[in-house]
Amino acid sequence: MKPNKKDLSPTAPFKGALEKATRALADDSELTLSVSGSTTLLEGQTAKIPQISRKMTKGEVVLARGNADALALKKRFHNSDIHKRYLPKGELAQQLYHNLETARCEIIGARALPGTATNLDAKITDDIKKRHQIADVDAEDLSIADAAGYVLREVATGRPLPKSAEALTAKWRDFIESEAGQTIFDSTSAFQEQKDFAKFSRQIIKDLGYAHELGEDPDFTDEENIGSEESEETEKKSEVEDKNENGSEKTNAENTEPTSDEDQTDSIHASVEQQDNAEDQDEVTPDEQETPATQPSMTGTSEADPEYKIFNKKFDEEIFAENLAETSELERLRVFLDQQLDQLKGIIARLANKMQRRLQAQQNRSWKFDLEEGLLDAARLARIVTNPTTPLSFKQESEVNFKDTIVTLLIDNSGSMRGRPISIAAICAEVLAQTLERCQVKCEILGFTTKTWKGGQSREEWLALGRNPNPGRLNDLRHIIYKSGDVPWRRARLNLGLMMKEGLLKENIDGEALEWAYRRLMKRSEARRILMVISDGAPVDDSTLSVNSASYLEQHLKNVIKMIESRDTVELIAVGIGHDVTRYYSEAVTITDIEQLAGTITEQLAELFEKKKIKSRTK
Repeated sequence: MKPNKKDLSPTAPFKGALEKATRALADDSELTLSVSGSTTLLEGQTAKIPQISRKMTKGEVVLARGNADALALKKRFHNSDIHKRYLPKGELAQQLYHNLETARCEIIGARALPGTATNLDAKITDDIKKRHQIADVDAEDLSIADAAGYVLREVATGRPLPKSAEALTAKWRDFIESEAGQTIFDSTSAFQEQKDFAKFSRQIIKDLGYAHELGEDPDFTDEENIGSEESEETEKKSEVEDKNENGSEKTNAENTEPTSDEDQTDSIHASVEQQDNAEDQDEVTPDEQETPATQPSMTGTSEADPEYKIFNKKFDEEIFAENLAETSELERLRVFLDQQLDQLKGIIARLANKMQRRLQAQQNRSWKFDLEEGLLDAARLARIVTNPTTPLSFKQESEVNFKDTIVTLLIDNSGSMRGRPISIAAICAEVLAQTLERCQVKCEILGFTTKTWKGGQSREEWLALGRNPNPGRLNDLRHIIYKSGDVPWRRARLNLGLMMKEGLLKENIDGEALEWAYRRLMKRSEARRILMVISDGAPVDDSTLSVNSASYLEQHLKNVIKMIESRDTVELIAVGIGHDVTRYYSEAVTITDIEQLAGTITEQLAELFEKKKIKSRTK
């Protein structure tokens, strides 16, 4: 019997393995993979990707995986009926809508499987390369559609974009973030529901100025008929997913919400690991669901909101920056930070001098003379020489309330701050610390993030205890002290380089960080306490939001701000980077250009001092 020529092809084993992996990721055993032609297309039960050469270079292999992964994720998470229902009328709006939906499906996979994220990056790079080979790629409207999808990917995954995608996105980033940044952040909590995400997509299109291309709102046209059809489709899909994932309909009875981000992540891992003969997961999952929770959520842990829950605080971390890296690494990171900001040093020096002059102008010193104790008044020693019976004269400087002040700078250390934003925030912290120290004003620099992505040890314990509903905050906090109030700047300078450390910036739970900084301030003896927050948006933690309400963290943040502002013991101001934070804070300013940050902070702080609003401690 002659051997099959197809079996002799050097690409045959790879194609066979890729087809199996694609089926597992798509959760469809009937899906076939066609590796031929030059297009990437999903037609019914066939996924088509471009041909792979016999050389099978590393780049070709990764690209093939990326194309296959993209089609598998679309097959698994995309519902064409829902997509068509909310499809806008205009051409550009449709392009934006399509790109955002494609990004949603691929983000779900990228969040669950790091390897998939790498493969998809290769696909993005290849797509952009092909764009540049087309004659009409200079169309500005098309590039904003692509850029919006890339911004969503970066925000949702915390991963930097491939260089080619970053180059395309750069010219649109400021506009997209200033006009639709908040909506994009909010949409990251709706990935599990395509219908909800479609509504966010239409709002993003509206925010970007293309509302005239949306057409009529589908929720107001034939709502009853379409709604019933979608309900049946959603129920069928939910039943299929539940059966595939658990072998029964038990999960659907225990959960009142449709598939969440975490459920989708677990499902992806289950499918792929099953393809790799990881039988243990099927054995563990039912046990985890049946095990009763033995540790209830912690309530009453927030002074601002007694109803705010924290599943477990034992994995949280409050740590000094110098304990997160070796001295040699901090020195290297500090050098890197200085190199990043060489071009801004001249501007920053001028801002620091300007702020120092404005602050020192308020330090109007006055002296009391002819006192019986204090500092010896040398100007009056001549009287003693001429008349030895004259008593010594002393003087005292009058109390300057201005000096009795501490300023805390609380910096968002989330993944969305990666790159230039965190570099500028670090250098601004340095400017403030040095300037305030010269003016004899204490300064504290704090940062907040999480120890891991996707919940860490807290989530693992929650899963082991049976996934009790509404567990509250479900991640491990990391609160970083870069500089304490009583530490001189020269001893804390290296610490700011830590913000450049790869892997430090993760997720952000603003409410608890703000409450932590507030408690630290209230322990200080200074009469005037100022808290300045630098953030680039609303609190986002996928682990927490996947098992609680979408506004859970945001509502807690609002309650903490309300508590601080109502007590009037700490002056609270905020600087929003690319996002309007005035909806949270009474005293706030928003900047759209990251290079405005240094000037904005110094100006805001100087104006705050000029109010001369010296607060007295309650006796």
